[in-house]
Amino acid sequence: MYPLIRMAFKSWQARCLPDLELGQDHVSTHRCWPWDIDPWMELNNGRTLTLYDLGRIPLGARSGLVSVLKENEWGLTVAGSTIRYRRRILPFEKFTMRSRGVGWDDKFFYIEQSMWKKNGECASHVVIRSAFTSKSGIVAPEKVAALLGFPDQSPALPQFIQDWIALEATRPWPPMGIKDT
Repeated sequence: MYPLIRMAFKSWQARCLPDLELGQDHVSTHRCWPWDIDPWMELNNGRTLTLYDLGRIPLGARSGLVSVLKENEWGLTVAGSTIRYRRRILPFEKFTMRSRGVGWDDKFFYIEQSMWKKNGECASHVVIRSAFTSKSGIVAPEKVAALLGFPDQSPALPQFIQDWIALEATRPWPPMGIKDT
């Protein structure tokens, strides 16, 4: 089940925090609850992606994105992600999440997020590419950036994100070898 109560609470907390510029971190603290774990008694990999929403939505509110989306009746969708898991988060363990907007290209906006254990170790790191949507299709990221008061051009994306974009461009769509029967 989606963590609606946690999302509402994190959004409520963020409303009193200062606005964020592009590249600034939204930092939030979370706990791994029993309903977040898998049979191996650790934070479930799929739940990790869901919990990253608890950082992205408040980040969007603090940067003004949520207001821009509402005013224009636009939506926001995850168009891809790449994640790296490195350390277990155990039941009841507290962790810190860092979320920041990185920049955009001609189609997508990129957000970088990470989960950090109390001992300072990074448990996981994800890069999300998001698309802005309207009733007539995809909204150009530079249009959204302009409404947010961001620079005319995106800051240079980190090399590993550029490499991911290039690799994704070679991936066939629809997937080959997997057919609907």
